[in-house]
Amino acid sequence: MTAIDPALVRFVLLLVLAVLYLPIIVYAIRQREGQEGAVWLIVLYALIASTLGVIEAFWHDGILAPSKPQFFQDLEIYGTLSLSFLTLMVAQVFLRRSAVWTWFAIGAFWALGLVVLLFNVLNLPEVIWTNGALILPRSRLGPGWAVLGWLLFTASAIITVSIGARQARQSLFRNRLNYWAPAFMLLLINDIMLFGGMPISGNPLRLGIAFLMTYVVCTHNLPDLRQIWRRIIVYAITIGLIVGLYIVAFLNAEAFFKSSSFNPLFAGAIISLALAIIFSPLHAGIRKLVGVWMKADEYDTSRTLHAYSQTISNILDMDRLAHVVVGITMDAMRLQRGFLFLVDTESGADGHKKYILRSARSPEERQMVAVELDEDSPIAAALVREQRPLLQYDLDLLPLYRSASPAEREWFNQLQTEVYVPIFAKKQWIGLLAFGSKLSGNRYTEEDLVTMSAVANQTAVALENARLVDNLMRLNTELRQARRALEKNNRDLERLDQTKSDFISIASHELRTPLTVIKGYSEMMLDDESIDPSFKQIMKSIHDGTMRLYEVMDSMFDIAQIDTRTLIPHLQTVDIGQLAREVCNSLGKTLKERQQTITVDFPALPRVKSDPNLLRKLFQHLVGNAIKYTPNQGRITVTGCIAPVSQDAPDGAIEVIVSDTGVGVDPNFRELIFTKFYQPGELGKHSTSKTRFKGGGAGLGLALSKGIVEAHGGRIWVESPGYDEINFPGSRFHFLLPLSKPDGNESSSMSAPLSFTLEHASAEARP
Repeated sequence: MTAIDPALVRFVLLLVLAVLYLPIIVYAIRQREGQEGAVWLIVLYALIASTLGVIEAFWHDGILAPSKPQFFQDLEIYGTLSLSFLTLMVAQVFLRRSAVWTWFAIGAFWALGLVVLLFNVLNLPEVIWTNGALILPRSRLGPGWAVLGWLLFTASAIITVSIGARQARQSLFRNRLNYWAPAFMLLLINDIMLFGGMPISGNPLRLGIAFLMTYVVCTHNLPDLRQIWRRIIVYAITIGLIVGLYIVAFLNAEAFFKSSSFNPLFAGAIISLALAIIFSPLHAGIRKLVGVWMKADEYDTSRTLHAYSQTISNILDMDRLAHVVVGITMDAMRLQRGFLFLVDTESGADGHKKYILRSARSPEERQMVAVELDEDSPIAAALVREQRPLLQYDLDLLPLYRSASPAEREWFNQLQTEVYVPIFAKKQWIGLLAFGSKLSGNRYTEEDLVTMSAVANQTAVALENARLVDNLMRLNTELRQARRALEKNNRDLERLDQTKSDFISIASHELRTPLTVIKGYSEMMLDDESIDPSFKQIMKSIHDGTMRLYEVMDSMFDIAQIDTRTLIPHLQTVDIGQLAREVCNSLGKTLKERQQTITVDFPALPRVKSDPNLLRKLFQHLVGNAIKYTPNQGRITVTGCIAPVSQDAPDGAIEVIVSDTGVGVDPNFRELIFTKFYQPGELGKHSTSKTRFKGGGAGLGLALSKGIVEAHGGRIWVESPGYDEINFPGSRFHFLLPLSKPDGNESSSMSAPLSFTLEHASAEARP
């Protein structure tokens, strides 16, 4: 049987240790996303450590200059210097420190100093210092410089990670940095033994350092190190107590039963059964004590959720709901802060959604500025897609969220919270719970996140109801404000309308006198035969303009009387058909100019008591309005009939209808056209002509017509299919004049039937 060569075994083991760096390199490269800089530094660390392992294997095997052991020992020291520098750079890059390039410059300076010492650029003597007993040769300056650099870089790496752990806001990131502690422990053990002349063959601890650095840098969610230690301590104490109790119980049982009846197997079974019975309560008690000592978070999830659901079930007030939701969760899980945000979804014209997060705080509290998240935002997309808690730790470190806008990242950073729990109702995102770190400083466990998701699910229905109530209250508030504004506007309009009426009254009185003077003198000059005919033509134009202005002022005066309710009709017995005929005959010239036909058809009707002057104005305005808004060659009809008895006219009434074949009236404006100064169409097309199609006017005719009818106790309205300048549907203006019951001294009389047609300038009448 051939004996195995120990040197060969050592050679193979050293090569295996060197090759084990390759899986670490492959894993680091595959998982490098988000930490590319730190990963490539780890790859360089592993390559250097693997190369040193291969060199050591060949050196121990005698292949590489075994006669120069000091050279390879110094090479190990120089390699240790480079590895300590790379460890520092990995920590700096991983923590995103701004001093990376400063340390890179220091490393370059240290490497340059090592080169200067190794190649004796300064021409130093072989013996630098001696006191006879001790000698400092020049050849030891390089290793000494390397050890000093190792001390600087290693201490700086430990300090960098320690400061980062203290400054870490998220407990998850702090837990991640805690994994550097065993890596530094392995580094110190390995390198101190190397510098002390007791190196570990193959430096396997460096393999552990490379593995830990790769694990920390490339793994986002690491197991809770404190929880692992807590479990180890709990089980160690429990097992120690169980073993101790077993030994004590067994020895006491043997001492108690000294007779020959003592059976060790039976006694051991009884003691094991007793220990099995007390194991669970003993383990629970030890876990509780260790949890208090290590500040573990202990709470009853089921009891918390039960109390929570009972508390929020009937809350409809948004402020109280926010207070209860956040308060109960913070008290149960011992959290620093918490917020409830409402999510309002808005859709643009293209269907693109935006989520607006606004605080659910009461108005007395400090309000937080709302943030707007686009549906394409990685934060909003993750919350809507996953519908599970999102950690601030993920927002800070995962590459997925790097495309979030600076405004979004700044808003979430200002909250100083660690976890965001979305609230969904009917597959719609309606709210967001945000909670800060734990008072104990521990990280959020998976159980904590599941509990928070359950809290969010129970909050959904209450939040949706509270949102409906809150929206209803806000709508009521807006309606009350709108009502107050409307009442104020109505008062302003009433004052404005009164001011306008006052102006009309004053203007009509003030202008009537000078117009009368102008009218009188212009008529006198027209009657003077001695005046030059050309001058008479000028005076005629002045007289016509004065009469037009006089008519406008007369209408304004009547409107002013209507507004002040001082228009009192001077009642006389009037034949309304004959009055309509007179008005239509006076419009013959206008009808000829517009080539229109007017028909008047009145049966025998009772005479009415009314003011003939006011009725004459009424017919002039209604027929004139029909002429203006009827195209050339159109037809106008004026008819009358007995209206049935109604509540407004208990003694009956005469109904007069003025119809035309004009442009008609928009149904939306049937009431508006009877207001004063109303102008249909564009004001830029306004015309004062009495004959021009759609010529407009002062906007007083229909308002005055309504006032005259109502002054007689009647009613006026219009009927029309609509406004159409192409098909000309026409319109029908109706007004009622109530009949009065004859007294004992007068008998009711009937007017003669009247029917005639006025076509252009000719008239044909039939009595």
